Amino acid sequence: MKITTVLLLLFSVCVSCLAQTPPSERQQFIRIEAPVIALMHVRVIDGTGAAPLEDQTVVISDGKVDSITPTATTKISSRAQLLDLTGYTVLPGLVGMHNHMFFPMGGSPPMYSNMGSSFPRLYLALGVTTIRTTGSVAPFTDLEIKRLIDSGRMIGPKMHITAPYLEGRGSFTPVMHELTGPEDARRMVNFWADQGATSFKAYMNITRDELRAVVEEAHKRGLKVTGHLCSIGYREAAEIGIDNLEHGLLADSEFVPDKQPDKCPGAAVGLSLRQLDLKSPAAQDTIRTLVAKNVAVTSTLPVFEAGAPLTQTGIGAASAVLNPRVLNVMNTDARVRYLTARSRIASDSPVATLVRKSMDFERAFVAAGGLLIAGLDPTGNGGIVAGFGDLRQVELLVEAGFTPVEAIKSPRSTAQNFSARIRVSAPSPQANKLT
Repeated sequence: MKITTVLLLLFSVCVSCLAQTPPSERQQFIRIEAPVIALMHVRVIDGTGAAPLEDQTVVISDGKVDSITPTATTKISSRAQLLDLTGYTVLPGLVGMHNHMFFPMGGSPPMYSNMGSSFPRLYLALGVTTIRTTGSVAPFTDLEIKRLIDSGRMIGPKMHITAPYLEGRGSFTPVMHELTGPEDARRMVNFWADQGATSFKAYMNITRDELRAVVEEAHKRGLKVTGHLCSIGYREAAEIGIDNLEHGLLADSEFVPDKQPDKCPGAAVGLSLRQLDLKSPAAQDTIRTLVAKNVAVTSTLPVFEAGAPLTQTGIGAASAVLNPRVLNVMNTDARVRYLTARSRIASDSPVATLVRKSMDFERAFVAAGGLLIAGLDPTGNGGIVAGFGDLRQVELLVEAGFTPVEAIKSPRSTAQNFSARIRVSAPSPQANKLT
């Protein structure tokens, strides 16, 4: 399944923003502007997992969806602007659940740049209308951008802000504060909750005592905790009470032989996962534990695909990792860094094998009753760009074996509390770290 955004009805996405924007500036964001617009003869996928509705007409009045009815029986106002979109599909805006506001800059130690101007527009332009930032390196900037968007003074998606990373000793980048113990963890949670953060993210070197303190303090305030872990395995984190785990299977260190408590075993994680049999009792026990404890798993396949060697089909395909539309939105420095990083990927790199293993894990997790959510994660080697990566994530879920409708549902599976927005997609020819 290929999703290519060709029309975004921004008047239905951010009416309050555009209403305060001078008319001369609004036009750069609006393709079509009229009091009433009818999208005729479209297929509608509602994001709930229900079967698509064929030959529908969506009527948008004053920037809001007024009705969705079969075209043959739709009553349309004489003042409506009619758009014949035969062969196109309309779906709610995607909800990105691992969508940062920063981008890798390279360097040693690695640094990260804030993308507060371009990323909100790119997310929205590619149909991502709600995001969770899932880890911040400039938290006050993220919070202020959210407030600007909410007040209609800036274009962007609805944002749910995750506090700065909760990292233990041994961080590989100076953009993260290293916790000094459980009390420091409690202080961090309460400070950032007071500032307006609505979720927290534990990182690779956090200890069990620190994670336990984070979970306790966050849950007291009705807030959620996710984690890109390494020092703590998935089952152990689930028992502590974590709500969400990032990156499918690929951050789970519990299968490393003789793993030491509270220590990240580094490269041994990948080796252990390559050797893991997903049908083994240990793997099945992990899935059962996550489902029983209601721990959601976030799929972030694009960021790993960008680090896989080129193959003819599937993971690492040139058409995906060297997408000219993505390369064209990068500045020269970012493009050179990414292409240089790709040129250094060994042809026998195991990354593609690991991504396929994570795909299989995600399908097994869902089949067992688990909640799978999704996001792009614009980090890694710099090949993942806001919005574009979210669309690729849906495609990769289809490559993993989900149906297109199931894949679209996943990036919307936590969206029942979010406002559904509309974007239109073109007809398909076929129905390093800090992540």
